[in-house]
Amino acid sequence: MSRPTASHARPLSPHLQIYRFIPTMAMSILHRITGSALYFGTLIIVWWLIAAATSPSHFETVNWVLGSLIGRLVLFGYTWVLMHHMIGGIRHLVWDTGLGLEKSSSTRIAIAMPFISVALTVLIWVVGYMVRGA
Repeated sequence: MSRPTASHARPLSPHLQIYRFIPTMAMSILHRITGSALYFGTLIIVWWLIAAATSPSHFETVNWVLGSLIGRLVLFGYTWVLMHHMIGGIRHLVWDTGLGLEKSSSTRIAIAMPFISVALTVLIWVVGYMVRGA
């Protein structure tokens, strides 16, 4: 059976080679990645809560793990993931109202998102250490 020659000349579906990588695309991809990462970070929080409800020795073990340098880095990363995903959700909520859909404003918001999420993460950790030290 022969194939029509016209099907060979048809273009393939657009892929990453066709599109230019822009800030809104990056933030959309990162929003999906942070949403997935929240599942794993929430498992850590659940582990801590179960340990608190189980026994003092188990709770001390979890606190020791999470209080280590690696544990704090993981918690810092989880905080950033939470803040970045929350800001992305707020951005989508604003878009649902019809605001900020212009190309220039959506690009400005996309560029600002990482800076805002890092600033909020650092602020949360600074306040947390201030409260802990008081």
